Amino acid sequence: MDSPCEGEIYSEAFSRQQVLKRYLLPPTKQKPYACNICSKAFTRPITLKGHLRTHTKEKPYACDVCNKAFSEMSNLKKHLRIHTKEKPFSCDICNKSFSASTSLKRHLLTHTEEKPYACDICSKQFSQLESVKIHLRTHTKEKPFECDICSKAFSLQQNLKVHLRCHTKEKPFACDICYKAFSMQHSLKAHFRRHTKEKPFACDICSKAFLRGVFWRHKPFECDICSKAFSQQQNLKVHLRRHMKEKPFACDICSKAFSQKQHLKDHLRTHTKEKPFECDICSKAFSQQQNLKAHLHWHMK
Repeated sequence: MDSPCEGEIYSEAFSRQQVLKRYLLPPTKQKPYACNICSKAFTRPITLKGHLRTHTKEKPYACDVCNKAFSEMSNLKKHLRIHTKEKPFSCDICNKSFSASTSLKRHLLTHTEEKPYACDICSKQFSQLESVKIHLRTHTKEKPFECDICSKAFSLQQNLKVHLRCHTKEKPFACDICYKAFSMQHSLKAHFRRHTKEKPFACDICSKAFLRGVFWRHKPFECDICSKAFSQQQNLKVHLRRHMKEKPFACDICSKAFSQKQHLKDHLRTHTKEKPFECDICSKAFSQQQNLKAHLHWHMK
């Protein structure tokens, strides 16, 4: 006889399948109303009427908040949820909510783990056709979203939205505790940990926890002079040159010497005027990577 626990697992698995079937497998219907322009068929005449506006470019339904116009009333209703923050479509499996039923359907594919769409170039698989289209831009280098202000182009619309904030100075993500605002959500999340003292990044070797992922590597090699620790012995050797005042790498142009080869490479750009490090947000270029990092923090403030 099955245990109560086994029965619960079976019941949960069955109800999970029912949820997925309900949303992902709609009933088959006849479509007697066809568009005389593109032959696309519909179940109702009112749906065909709305579709015809995609050909005529007619948009009779306008948003009272932002004046954006739509060809169908249903699309206006969906759009209004952006302003009202309403999310009436909820996933029965994980309770995540969405403003549109199409977004819920796309989300449900993440539970099925089904990936029916594959890239023709590299065979990488995706759960959504739209994801394949976006992925293909990594191969084609296509950047269809262009900034109207500075003409910088992006492969993703979301990246363009983030970029525009460097022009508008918009900072829509505010801390609930100290009210400091940020232009990007991940910057707010990183900032919030300063209040909560949360350290989600832990070293697998010594279990030491860190606020930011960039610091979480184990560092067993410690300097005998200043106690600074390093993850690799070679980095400790390079560091020791600072204490020894050893500078084995000299510039052929001005004879200035450096303790590290990378510092010499960085220095040479002051002669060549090369600026290989470019900001993805505002396109400003820098000769040194640390200057780009400092600049990016300015955007994140």
